[in-house]
Amino acid sequence: MRQNAQSSLLAARNPKGHWEGELSSSALSTATAVIALEAFVRSRGELGQDRREAITQLIEAGRQWLKTFQNKDGGWGDTIQSLSNISTTLLCWGALHQTVIEFDQTNFRATKWIENYAVGTTPEVLAPAIRHRYGKDQTFSVPILTALALTGRLGESSKAWKLVPQLPFELAACPKSWFAAMRLPVVSYALPALIAIGLVKHRKQPSWSPISRTIRDIVTKRTLNVLQSIQPTTGGFLEATPLTSFVAMSLIGAGEGNHPVVENGIQFLIQSARDDGSWPIDTHLATWVSTLAINALSHSDEFEALLGKSGIDALKPWLIEQQYTTRHPYTDAASGGWAWTPLSGGVPDADDTPGAVLALDALHQRSAKDDLSIAKRAEAGIEWLIGLQNRDGGIPTFCRGWGTLPFDRSSPDITAHAIRAMISWQNRLPTSNQSKIERAIRAALQFLSKRQEPEGAWTPLWFGNQFAPDESNRTYGTTRVLLALLCTIGHDAELPRNQFTAGLTWVLRSQNPDGGWGGEYDVPSSIEETALAIESLTACISKHASISGSKLLSDSDHDATLSAIRSGLQWLFDATQAGTAFPASPIGFYFAKLWYFEKLYPLVYTVAALNRAHSISTALFPEHSNRN
Repeated sequence: MRQNAQSSLLAARNPKGHWEGELSSSALSTATAVIALEAFVRSRGELGQDRREAITQLIEAGRQWLKTFQNKDGGWGDTIQSLSNISTTLLCWGALHQTVIEFDQTNFRATKWIENYAVGTTPEVLAPAIRHRYGKDQTFSVPILTALALTGRLGESSKAWKLVPQLPFELAACPKSWFAAMRLPVVSYALPALIAIGLVKHRKQPSWSPISRTIRDIVTKRTLNVLQSIQPTTGGFLEATPLTSFVAMSLIGAGEGNHPVVENGIQFLIQSARDDGSWPIDTHLATWVSTLAINALSHSDEFEALLGKSGIDALKPWLIEQQYTTRHPYTDAASGGWAWTPLSGGVPDADDTPGAVLALDALHQRSAKDDLSIAKRAEAGIEWLIGLQNRDGGIPTFCRGWGTLPFDRSSPDITAHAIRAMISWQNRLPTSNQSKIERAIRAALQFLSKRQEPEGAWTPLWFGNQFAPDESNRTYGTTRVLLALLCTIGHDAELPRNQFTAGLTWVLRSQNPDGGWGGEYDVPSSIEETALAIESLTACISKHASISGSKLLSDSDHDATLSAIRSGLQWLFDATQAGTAFPASPIGFYFAKLWYFEKLYPLVYTVAALNRAHSISTALFPEHSNRN
């Protein structure tokens, strides 16, 4: 099984030698792209016949895709495997407004779903339902309401725009250094939406205050210049179809359809359309999945043979090139971080940066000892993470100090990832940096200690499970924290052992009777979550065996852990058809709980789990110590 999985992972590389993966098609992305493209066609009477027909074909193909993948209950989920939700269903409903008779049944079924969920389809009912889903974070609720107003689903214009909150787009004219103090109602990376959606609301329904109206009129040109200055060369903000679509449709609605930002954004949507008529949430996660793959393979004692010298030599410069060496023009983040993609729409973040730092560690260990270029890049990445650390000791996703909105506050999964990255390089960096890293690790561990839940688990930010009661994925969060805690054992900074034991106990108790794991107790098992659990449990056994004169695990915990791994491996063997099939599950979150699945996740996580398990094969299967 292990050899099959590793071969599949190696075969998934692109011609350049790294991994690109494939994100799931998204009903939400497809709906927003259709709305934006249709608005563009309607607003541009001077479009050439060929271009108009080409865009119209994309619109119709998108609608057909939505019709084909409407859930049986009449709603839509973010992916074709996702449960229906109010956000995606309303956007698809908006994209299908005023369509031909061919879509009558699709519209009827969608309307019934919305009526059942929101107890009505009147604007007065829908607006509160959307706001309730996202609370005080307006990053996604206001764009959805804007799209519904633009498509006519909130009723006539004069009434519709009263239901759309006014975003303070005028604040984008202020220096970026002021943003944290101003506590914007959207997360840091949603600045394009703040500008475009704020502007369309201002144009459609100006403030009753003459002062506010005047200020917004005066700064409109400046904010549009800011928007243009932060648009990536690909045209796609964050390489994301939804964000780019919201910006384009809003500017068109504001009468700015001829603005270069619109033209560039529409071109991005055209180029990112898939042959089946759908759009993904983002272009790809090439940097992220490549570092996951490198780190998964690094646990094999055959790492060098698997990748080959040419493979390693191709990956090192590629990964180094992805590091930002100047301040980011969009988020104003300092140099030293990595984004999820090498494309221009990427933004440095605190999950991809630890992944890259750990991958550099794996590659550095197979390099000449005087390869200082890798060490310097890792050092810069760690310094970037430390610079991001919040006062609570945890690590946020993008920018320190933006506030308390979900993607700008500390989270256990990202903090754990950062700890692992820091420890991997700490002893090889200059002495002056080692003490700074030590302080950062101690603060991070204090954060994790405070965020551990009474049952022993940790809840992550970037992964969920649609079948869990609160859509969280404590299996992902807890297993990632356990890996970090294992790295600290024997280290100067170490989490109290009872907290580690509580986390381990939670993972063991959350195993399903079938041997696999879901994201929570009594949640259906998946390849991804089972592999994540096996990886952390095998790492516990390995660490226990390496500690001389001290027991990490009690005898009963040791035996229970080995038993759980064995049954988990059997489940994984069956689910992957002996490491040859890897169907993906929607466990990934994009911003604002936008679900996705990634083709490489089940494969990468399985390889990581099997390589770890292989290292303790004698303990697992003493009668078959060479078993793969």
